[in-house]
Amino acid sequence: MSSATIKKIIPCKKKQLIEMVLDIEKYPEFVPWCIEGKIEDKNESTDLITFKGDLKVGKSILNETFSSHVSYYKEKDKIIVTNLDGPLKHLKNEWTFKEINSGTQLKFFIDFELKNTVLNSIMKKSFELGLNKIAKSFEERANKLYK
Repeated sequence: MSSATIKKIIPCKKKQLIEMVLDIEKYPEFVPWCIEGKIEDKNESTDLITFKGDLKVGKSILNETFSSHVSYYKEKDKIIVTNLDGPLKHLKNEWTFKEINSGTQLKFFIDFELKNTVLNSIMKKSFELGLNKIAKSFEERANKLYK
């Protein structure tokens, strides 16, 4: 399994950043390698939003769709994503948000393993580079939308 944690200060309000992270249908506009994002079966209560999220990632004909269960715990300012279907054997990621003077402190944790052992070993080598590129895409998107 591969896991990592990234902390970043994102220059926007906490609510804005949470909405940006939850809006996976817009990911193809700014997240590297994301071709399509879909939200299905969305449910909302006073303190919880849940939905099934499908992300198609890759390049041209080399692409895969990842299906995940997404839960946003409003009072904890936390989003938890777990794997439902696709090329992942295991996925858990957590987004936590804390408003500070200069914006929002984002903490992102991911732990995953691919079903394909060959791809899994390849991914481990470029995992951190890809993760940093994705984190930077959220920072750049916030700068574009909210500065």
